[in-house]
Amino acid sequence: MDFSGFSVKFWEVAGHYLFSMKGTTLVLFFMFAIIVIGYLIGKINVKGVSLGTAAIFIVALVFGHFKGVTVGYTDHPGCIEGWAEKLSTIDTYFKIIQNIGLVLFVTSVGLIAGPTFFKNLKKNAKSYILLGAIIIAAGSLVTALVILLVPNMTSAMAVGLMSGSLTSTPAFAAAQGALDGSPVYGEIAVGHAVAYPFGVIGVVLFVQIVPKILKVNMDEERSKLVQVAEFDKATTVVHKLFEMDRLGVGAFALTLMVGLLIGSINIPLPGGSSFSLGATGGPLIMALIFGHFGHIGKLSLKVKESLLSIFQEFGLVLFLIGAGIEGGAEFVDTLKVYGGLIFLWGALITIIPLLVGFVIAKYCLKLSLLNNLGSITGGMTSTPALGALIQSTGTSNVASAYAATYPIALVLIVLASQFLTYLG
Repeated sequence: MDFSGFSVKFWEVAGHYLFSMKGTTLVLFFMFAIIVIGYLIGKINVKGVSLGTAAIFIVALVFGHFKGVTVGYTDHPGCIEGWAEKLSTIDTYFKIIQNIGLVLFVTSVGLIAGPTFFKNLKKNAKSYILLGAIIIAAGSLVTALVILLVPNMTSAMAVGLMSGSLTSTPAFAAAQGALDGSPVYGEIAVGHAVAYPFGVIGVVLFVQIVPKILKVNMDEERSKLVQVAEFDKATTVVHKLFEMDRLGVGAFALTLMVGLLIGSINIPLPGGSSFSLGATGGPLIMALIFGHFGHIGKLSLKVKESLLSIFQEFGLVLFLIGAGIEGGAEFVDTLKVYGGLIFLWGALITIIPLLVGFVIAKYCLKLSLLNNLGSITGGMTSTPALGALIQSTGTSNVASAYAATYPIALVLIVLASQFLTYLG
């Protein structure tokens, strides 16, 4: 068997290998293997709660760990020398998979939720903004207490825990920018890697478990969102429009293209850093706008619901694979070095904002359950949780609340991550 380069070759006959799988093919093979195993595990149901698509993230974490063993650590006995030389290339492959999945998912949910978004926003705008601020404030307060009360805890490690617990790459990047050149700079990545898995899984389970505990009538909860959608459909005037193709692939691509341009605009913030909507916020916002209006002049921006459903699911799957592979590479080794308590601190930074946000949304802001949970996924900046919520509730209209809460949460967590680096 030959592992030279990033490939697998065996069954050599007369100087030729009868089986040969090269780099890109290997990546595709592992990607689809993760999907198959993940879906099978996701079907396991315990008292009405299952991981569903999020199980793919767990499987990807395991694959990511073994990717670290076989590729990432050249001094590890399991390292394959020929593959280790291609580490940066392998990482790039999976990063591309993750980013493609992310933009497919958020653009799909934006186009689906667009027709109800602005009416929902008009009705609950203050509640969404307040809830997003409260969730980030709660997470920041817990992080500050961890810095001040936990022995030997640096601000770098704690802020890394916060960015991982709230699954926020912008916060992670902002913290790195604030501590660039610091001797504790590397601890940001360690904290992020430890907290990220529970940051994903914890919120995914929360949005599924809460409706079970409250024993809500899901049909009634869905109807509260559907009423808005039906009103919008009833007041929409249909014009004859030009369609680029029968499925709306061209309209989807145009939405995504404009969204990426908007997401690339950088807005300066205090402290020398900058804020941008990125590959999540840009496509999501433009999809909501295009989904609401449905056309530009006589150019139709409509995309078939069946296509959006496929892109939504497949995009989420690809995103979870990339995120899991990245997070799993150093997860086990980090726990070995820092112990299980660091995982506990990260879990608290996830759980407390969840509970605080849910209680305030329910009892103070009086949001309906699905608007409550949708806005919590936005406040926690959790794309995987939104996917789980859509699956468990059977409606994509929950994305309206996510989209309304997400931008304020994104800005605040970037600012909070910079501020917290000054605490220790």
